[in-house]
Amino acid sequence: MMQMTIIAVGKLKEKYIKDGITEYTKRLTGIAKVNIVEINDEGTSSLPSLANIAQIKKREGERILGVFPANCYSIALDILGAEITSEQFAEKISSVTLAGQSHIVFIIGGSWGLSEDILNKVDFRLSFGRMTFPHQLMRLVLIEQIYRAFKIIRNEPYHK
Repeated sequence: MMQMTIIAVGKLKEKYIKDGITEYTKRLTGIAKVNIVEINDEGTSSLPSLANIAQIKKREGERILGVFPANCYSIALDILGAEITSEQFAEKISSVTLAGQSHIVFIIGGSWGLSEDILNKVDFRLSFGRMTFPHQLMRLVLIEQIYRAFKIIRNEPYHK
């Protein structure tokens, strides 16, 4: 069975987001095992300097590296990453699986994004578009797209 780990900076606070993630995790039962690892975000002032932002990303990146599993295919959510369709995302998951990898790790940064250390370590950078989304909401969007990808791979009708 495919294993999916989502490493995310910050804690979920909104009940509707938690409920949505729970729903898609249930739907993935029997298809993929989903594990969500939360990393503490760095506190900051409302208008940090560029140096402070770099330090925040570095500290959060170190925490991510501390839980980064070995022997996985890693995908960072990055606004400057590749923009792909749901079908292409399904192809990516399928090709990773066909290459013999059974564990995919997705990384969602905090409010300021991911450190260069993380971005340089991952196998693929994925963008959900150039718009900015709350990082909590991205967890729900990501897990829905993972579910959609498996439906596409299995030729089931959900994705239409």
